Amino acid sequence: MPLGSYEQHGPHLPLDTDTCIAAALAERAVELPFVVVASPLAYGASGEHRGFPGTLSMGTACLAEVVVELVRSARTSCSGVVVVNAHGGNGEALELARRRCQAEGDQVRVWNATIESGDAHAGRTETSLMLAIAPDSVRLGAIHPGRLEPLQQLWPELRSAGVRAVSPNGVLGDPTLASADEGLRILEALSARLIAVLRSWWSEIEFVTSATSAR
Repeated sequence: MPLGSYEQHGPHLPLDTDTCIAAALAERAVELPFVVVASPLAYGASGEHRGFPGTLSMGTACLAEVVVELVRSARTSCSGVVVVNAHGGNGEALELARRRCQAEGDQVRVWNATIESGDAHAGRTETSLMLAIAPDSVRLGAIHPGRLEPLQQLWPELRSAGVRAVSPNGVLGDPTLASADEGLRILEALSARLIAVLRSWWSEIEFVTSATSAR
């Protein structure tokens, strides 16, 4: 299940950037015979982007409830649910949902599309990915740098006041350095990681299912 958000990504990227990235990664996993891709969940917990036009957020508690209900509804058709998450702000909700679902006996995994060397938001990394995934959605004439400090340095103010207080244009990074070629390399690296993890998790699920049947 691809999970993104509907939030500002600077003046140059679409509001559904995270959802586009999550969906593109999930679609690349359909080469595995045991994978079925659900429609993306396009809204997430984006409270840190409040104050920017267009941002819509369902919040942490609501997102957790939605994921739990979707996992419950998948019990009769799937051996497990993997959430492919492309928005960091969804992390708390997904941890809450994972714990509840596993307590109910469901196989739920969360995979986060993170790049260790990437910038934080609407910068070089996400802009490169969108130039590779949906180039027509990128407004090239509106690309401008945002705050360039490391996220760790900005984090205290981000948590207390949100992104707008830190970066008026909503960008954390330098999208002027982005390229479609880099985006394709990032997409391929993330896809390879996701597919490897899915293979490993499927082996675990098959083992648990076989052990349960044997009893």
